Amino acid sequence: MNPAPNLILIGPMGAGKTCIGRRLAERFTLDFVDADQAIVDAAGASIPTIFEHSGEAGFRQHERQVLQQLLAGKGQLISTGGGAVLDAGNREAIARRGFVVYLRVSVPAQLERLARDRARPLLQRPDREQVLHEMASLRDPLYQCLADLTLDTDLYTPSEATAQLVLRLASQWQRLEPSA
Repeated sequence: MNPAPNLILIGPMGAGKTCIGRRLAERFTLDFVDADQAIVDAAGASIPTIFEHSGEAGFRQHERQVLQQLLAGKGQLISTGGGAVLDAGNREAIARRGFVVYLRVSVPAQLERLARDRARPLLQRPDREQVLHEMASLRDPLYQCLADLTLDTDLYTPSEATAQLVLRLASQWQRLEPSA
């Protein structure tokens, strides 16, 4: 058993972090927190707007601040943005404050799942497949190093992936309860 105060989902866009995360949070009676939504709430602007005005570096700064605040809490399932692992400080805080589940997805599955998505700034280019391959080659080793548990989501529906994770988490993760 690997005790931790939070359950944290990492992985690339399109892996199912939000959809599966909501289901897992309900199953384990955790507060669901979407880190990207928390960034939007804190900044008072959409992610595309943050990228437009501050660039990726500005967005990553917002992300770092919000993650630090979120990770100070307990009893949460935190769905991180795909690039949160790029920052060494984020990786250290995630590892220290959570049981980390890497939801892995292949580039072909990402392309299918994100085909109609027009909201992700890093994909607003004609070479989406190349961009996803480049991100995967950079980020996958970081996800793997950080993960306490990995699940390939390509072949599962969200409910099937949730069922697989519930079984595996029951034997691998112990929720740290707040001290009285």
